[in-house]
Order: sequence, then structure tokens, then C-alpha cells
Amino acid sequence: MTEPRRGTGGIGRTTLILPGLYNSGPDHWQSHWERSGPPFKRVRHRNWETPDRQEWVATLDAAIAEAIGEILLVAHSTACALVAFWAAGSRRPIRGALLVGPSDTEAPTYPVGPTGWQPMPLQRLPFPSVVVASSNDEYVSLARAKHFAREWGSRLVDAGALGHINSASGLGDWPEGRALLESL
Repeated sequence: MTEPRRGTGGIGRTTLILPGLYNSGPDHWQSHWERSGPPFKRVRHRNWETPDRQEWVATLDAAIAEAIGEILLVAHSTACALVAFWAAGSRRPIRGALLVGPSDTEAPTYPVGPTGWQPMPLQRLPFPSVVVASSNDEYVSLARAKHFAREWGSRLVDAGALGHINSASGLGDWPEGRALLESL
């Protein structure tokens, strides 16, 4: 294990929660994790409805710069693309990333309004990562999620038919997801 950065007061890890478009509501598994307290911390964006990619990347980079100890990222939906875009331009070290229900920003189902999210970044991520995909996600096909995982150098976990792996999936605290996070 690497030495924690700065004075951690006994905290050796920060886990940054990265919601996708529209943020994650109170019943979303990311919100459950955040409410459990440290080491979970949500990254907050100015614009959740029609985000500008460059602004989101800068916000993520600032959150990582301020984080204490080892850093893990927990991304959902569009935030999976955010992690890939951030990784393409940053040299800040992180421990790993859990990428859940990655939205395909090039698909016709991707919402209109966000800017700068295409083409989808497909370079290998410079840290360990796990992509969790559903077989019936309306925002990414399983084949496309497998493609992302392969290009990013991520381990793929097929979660079965869980929709977009969001609040509507009814996962609550999602212990299986926590176990995947701990595997990083």
C-alpha cells in the first residue's frame, strides 16, 4: 500500500463518487454509499443537466487534487466516460476505478444537451478498473460495454438484467458493488 498523501488523520483512502447526468437520487446505490460516511465523498458539478465535458473533467481533477490518501473512483453512467476523458489528460495517480453502467455517449439513446462527450475515449486506463454492465441497459448495449472494457483494459462484470444499474434497479446499498470496489 502506498503512503497516504498529506496528513490523513488515520484515513488512508478517499473514494470519490461520480454520478452521471442528473446526479444520483436518494435511492441510488451511490447515495447509499455516500451516506455511509468516510471514505466516500460525492463530487458535485455545477451543471447536472447539460454538462460540458471540459468543466466536468476540471471539477474531477480538482477533487482528486484535494483528496487524501489512496484514491478510488466510483463512476456511474456518463461519469464512466468522464473518468476515461480525465485519464487521457491527467498524470495524477489513483488506485483504481469502478465504472458502472457506462453510458454510450455516441449512441442514439444518449440524451441531447451534454457537450464534448463524443467520441467516446477508448485508450487504456493507467490504473486498475472494473466495468459493471447490465444485459438490458437502455444507455449501452452489453456488446458496447464489453468493447469499452476491452479498450480501457478493465475487467468486465456482467451483472445480468439490472437496467441502467441505478435507483430503478432497486439495489439499495448494493453489497456486490462494494465487493467489486474492494477488489481494486
